[in-house]
Amino acid sequence: MMMRKYIYICWMALCLWMCQGRLAAEEIKSASDEKVTSFLYGNMDQWLVRQIEESSIIGGETKLLYEIAAKDTVVGNIAYTNAGGSPWRTSNVMAKVAGIVKTNVSVFPERRGTGWCARLETRMEKVKVFGIVDIEVVAAGSVFLGKIHEPIKGTKNPQSMLLSGIPFTKRPKALRFDYKVKVMPEHHRVRSTGFSRKTTVPGQDSIAVVLFLQKRWEDKDGNVFCKRVGTMVQRYAKSSNGWVNNATYPILYGDITKDPAYKDYMRIQVEERYTTNSKGESVPIHEIGWADKNETPTHMILQFVSSHGGAYIGSPGNTFWIDNVKLVY
Repeated sequence: MMMRKYIYICWMALCLWMCQGRLAAEEIKSASDEKVTSFLYGNMDQWLVRQIEESSIIGGETKLLYEIAAKDTVVGNIAYTNAGGSPWRTSNVMAKVAGIVKTNVSVFPERRGTGWCARLETRMEKVKVFGIVDIEVVAAGSVFLGKIHEPIKGTKNPQSMLLSGIPFTKRPKALRFDYKVKVMPEHHRVRSTGFSRKTTVPGQDSIAVVLFLQKRWEDKDGNVFCKRVGTMVQRYAKSSNGWVNNATYPILYGDITKDPAYKDYMRIQVEERYTTNSKGESVPIHEIGWADKNETPTHMILQFVSSHGGAYIGSPGNTFWIDNVKLVY
């Protein structure tokens, strides 16, 4: 029972992650004279591969974890930090609790034409103990700007191990990317945490993209606060008919609560996110209100996710393909 508990803790630590830069110099002028700037590695053509050996008690398999970074292969159970200056992290992560190593893999490179794209999946992950399926957990795929402190060591506030967002001081007009989505048609979602029985959650799942521009500051005690400068949230509730290229979504500035495009899921402090303060501590980002629409941001949050429901909730089979992520000015 004690070993089962350790495995469960390790698995829960991983799955809580699955609910959650620098720009390249390339600038492209369009016919309308707009300026388009690509994110570093935003064309999804370069991937670093990690080879992780999971603990023998849960099968001892070799798992491949994929990260968006300069091409490389890293062998061994080594904690990963963003390589090659990449601003991107994924929900592919390694946990180590009570000596048990477990991984999650829900983001994959996939061929697209002569290059690559990212494929994010919502999956029913299974843990085998001594060859028997023991634990099943819903896990969503996520690609985001930020960092993760690996390995994940427990379930106590695992979000504090994530550094959400990157320094950013510009004011783009829109986010642009190519995408394809497959959304499961069921009118309910699955909730599966591992030990408790599977249940259903009312409401259809959706695939989501979130971009927030924030103006952050730190007080003398190391607490971090921010106001929201810019907002873009897009959800997909229906499957697309193949690839949609150059999808462009405007970024709304200032207090948008009176804007016709405003939705409740765009509200302030919609979920808790963390950063590292000047003391090197992981602290929550307290989003306290809307900034003036003419304010200059200090940070950008950008996340692509295959299910929006939070930890352990989603629709297995949801799939989100993304490519060529850019900003429009």
